[in-house]
Amino acid sequence: MGEIEREEMSSTRWEKEEEEEEEEAQMDIWKYIFGFVELAVIKCAIELGIAEAIEKHGSPMTLSEISSSLGCDTSHLKRIMRFLVQRKIFKGDGCSRGYSQSALSRRLMRNGEHSMASLLLLESSPVMLAPWHSLSARVMANGNPSFAKAHGEDVWRYAAANLDHSNLINEAMACDAKLVMPIIIQSCSEAFHGLKSLVDVGGGNGTAMRILAKACPSIRPINFDLPHVIALCDGDGDGVQHVSGDMFLSVPKADAAFLMWVLHDWSDEECIQILKKCREAISNSKENGRVIIVEAVIEGEGEGEGGKHDGLKDVGLMLDMVMMAHTNFGKERTLKEWEYVIKMAGFSSYTVKPIHAVQSVIMAFY
Repeated sequence: MGEIEREEMSSTRWEKEEEEEEEEAQMDIWKYIFGFVELAVIKCAIELGIAEAIEKHGSPMTLSEISSSLGCDTSHLKRIMRFLVQRKIFKGDGCSRGYSQSALSRRLMRNGEHSMASLLLLESSPVMLAPWHSLSARVMANGNPSFAKAHGEDVWRYAAANLDHSNLINEAMACDAKLVMPIIIQSCSEAFHGLKSLVDVGGGNGTAMRILAKACPSIRPINFDLPHVIALCDGDGDGVQHVSGDMFLSVPKADAAFLMWVLHDWSDEECIQILKKCREAISNSKENGRVIIVEAVIEGEGEGEGGKHDGLKDVGLMLDMVMMAHTNFGKERTLKEWEYVIKMAGFSSYTVKPIHAVQSVIMAFY
């Protein structure tokens, strides 16, 4: 084959690739134009209680049955269900077969075993949506935090002054804990070996420690959070000690400290300060002393995520954008960034273990 023929083939291949890229762009752009629609319609389904109605019925329901059960306008509900079935959130149709549940629709049940409803309701709340409109201003040099621009104060001060929103945050974190804690206990049991006590720093309403108390009754669990959070914890008979305070000042003494979805809310300097307080808290148990960090580890240059599913990797990147919109200086971290804050806090060594979740389990040793 001559030089001219090779150039013609290369040119043809390039033109074909560009044509395919253009066709793909024509389709993909619509996903971004109407990207909010899926969130809004799924929130609508949660608020209506569609999944609960079908689950309670015990078998597929027709459109008229769901409409009658929930008091919905049939024509509007039909359009909602058509949209959700197209995305495989529900199965079937509104006629002879009826609508039935899927694994995904069961995650929309507020009290379902694998529910993620509270997390979706938090992220779709007007309070949490407003900062996204200031994201471009945040990215500018000397830009102000998006949440503070939208609400006049950071998310934590806002939550302390607005207890309904504080509860929404704690319920969202609890629904994630219900899914992730059993995975940690089963696939990373070595994290809890030899421990007699464990303090959950920023543990919200204590869900993670209640799960641990049932699975590992020999460990004394302590749930530690801000006073306005602990004030609403119902500790009667749950086997958990609830303690209020400020993790930037001190952390209750224990053999080990546990932080899940906490450090990504803060800057490197703030993380180091929190980790130092955790290290002080475990200083009486130097042999077993460890801090268990449950957070995402995103890919950096030349780094991998140790076998994470591509979809979970993408969730980590989306969470990084959430941190930019909702916190002052929080971020998701690469392995090198985690190593930096752990070493700067004075820990001698650390390990990282991926689990079947967005997060990995990082153990920092005294």
